[in-house]
Amino acid sequence: MKDFVISLLKNNLPEYYFYHNYKHTLYVVEKAMEIGKHEGCTEADLELLTTAALWHDTGYIVTYSNHEEESCALARQYLPGFGYSPDLIDTVIGMIMATKIPQEPKNKLEEILADADLEYLGSDAFSIKAESLFREYQNIKPAMTEADWNKAQISFLQKHHYFTRFCKLNREPAKQLHLKELAQRMQ
Repeated sequence: MKDFVISLLKNNLPEYYFYHNYKHTLYVVEKAMEIGKHEGCTEADLELLTTAALWHDTGYIVTYSNHEEESCALARQYLPGFGYSPDLIDTVIGMIMATKIPQEPKNKLEEILADADLEYLGSDAFSIKAESLFREYQNIKPAMTEADWNKAQISFLQKHHYFTRFCKLNREPAKQLHLKELAQRMQ
């Protein structure tokens, strides 16, 4: 399934998706596993997290806005072929929808995937990933300036909060430093 999803993304996403691409998907899979293990997930939970992480941004091959709904449609289409029951697919769909902004996870697995998707906000990779996302947005919204982007990032970081204990302890402090640096840059 991993090879199938990565191939789907590689072959169908525009080249200017500098952030939302197969590399981001693999990053989210890795972070979902890391957070899930720290949060005491079972092997079955980790498998569901991996599945949801793989499919969470596949909807970008169809649309940029509301891509989560398209990701769910693609997951519903393909997951039965990978042996997933309707109940397991519903669990995966819940996790995918938990990544939609504003994030509103309803259970532990949804909280983990939501945090994995935005884990970078409190990581050393913040600047590099933010730059990739800005370059991507410039193709979607060409009028966006760097000042507009920085204002949007500040607002986003101020509103964002992590859900899992792991990210609250290990990512929130760095996220606050990134926010402070951005605010200073805007002065």
